[in-house]
Amino acid sequence: MESQGGEENVTESQGEPYKVVDYTREKRFGIVATDLNDFINRACIKLNIPVGTPVKVALEQDGTEVEDEDYFSTLEKNTALMILVGDQKWLPAGKYAKYRIVVDEPDGDGSPPRHLQRLVDRLHSDLTCITLLGGKELELLADMDPDSIADLFPGDNKVFLESLKEASSRFLSEKQQAKDAMDLLKLYHCRHVSSDSGEKTSV
Repeated sequence: MESQGGEENVTESQGEPYKVVDYTREKRFGIVATDLNDFINRACIKLNIPVGTPVKVALEQDGTEVEDEDYFSTLEKNTALMILVGDQKWLPAGKYAKYRIVVDEPDGDGSPPRHLQRLVDRLHSDLTCITLLGGKELELLADMDPDSIADLFPGDNKVFLESLKEASSRFLSEKQQAKDAMDLLKLYHCRHVSSDSGEKTSV
């Protein structure tokens, strides 16, 4: 009996299982947390949100905000909780999906704002995607004006757009430097091969 009690204490100390989702519901993870603060920290890590960023926690099912430890402790195992950052607000399932469908419709005139909107929306869901962008996409983000396009991105504030612009400029610069270095290396290699071929021919 004593050993069983010990096992139960260990389980309790390790926390309870929960589900965490972002406001788009495209990201969903299972985590184990001991309390509300522990849940927030682990959820931020899973969703690539810098730990310490002010966030709100809400029930995915109905949007009820989980504001304190007392309420959090009453939640059942595997309860799905949504993390909201900045101006993000809970919406019923399907509402955001409709917005995404409108955003993804092709432009008749191919105007940059629609493509830019898709890029920002994609990066808001997963910032790590910025490392996979091509030069043209990074250039588009680096040249954007956060003040003039902020109203195109519901849920995203100006600070996020400014940070994204700065990060894109940095990645674009690094990508260009890497390209220049590779071009120089290729030039050196071609000259070296040509030199070796000339020596063999003369022999």
